[in-house]
Amino acid sequence: MTTCVEGVGLQDTIQLSPPNLKGGISLAEAVAGRRSVRKFRPGALSLSELSQLLWSAQGITEPRWGLKAVPSAGATYPLEVFVVCGQDSVEGVGAGVYHYEIDSHLLKLHHQGDLRAELAGVALGEEGIIQAPVSLVICAEYERTMDRYGERGQRYVHMEVGHAGQNIYLQATALGLDTFAIGAFYDEQVRTVLRLDKRYRPLYIMPVGRPT
Repeated sequence: MTTCVEGVGLQDTIQLSPPNLKGGISLAEAVAGRRSVRKFRPGALSLSELSQLLWSAQGITEPRWGLKAVPSAGATYPLEVFVVCGQDSVEGVGAGVYHYEIDSHLLKLHHQGDLRAELAGVALGEEGIIQAPVSLVICAEYERTMDRYGERGQRYVHMEVGHAGQNIYLQATALGLDTFAIGAFYDEQVRTVLRLDKRYRPLYIMPVGRPT
């Protein structure tokens, strides 16, 4: 299926491959090897690598109950993940911003074009965003959790995004990739650059790429 985004025809949805539930290294090895790395060498990610990263961040692990890869207060699941790709950054995926559709495990085109340089510009000039083929931007819709727990729910959202970030770190390590978590950026400008709805608050930017 194709659609026209700002006048340009692109694939509207991209089905991701099923996650690998076995893995290549032990959890202890992934924990021991986890590092924050800010420099990446050129090289695209495979679609299966991106699939695995997204599933680890927010994917469904128990279809019957809709449980996800990270714990969530009251199973309110306030997080949404957007993928910022450059041209030829992921095999078979064009340059653009994609939303991870969790229930169907697919990417949905949100905005066409390579926005990595613009995103870096509103993240205090972080060069790693430009070097990395993709960046995962984790956002929260706070109301999903705060409607149930009030102001305390804000704390629960922040705990949850930490779980998601650590899952991405460990999965990247297991895949032989590098990443790092960025929390220093201008929230409203990130939302503007990525054309995000106002209900989404960006919390983490995590560039992912191949080690130098």
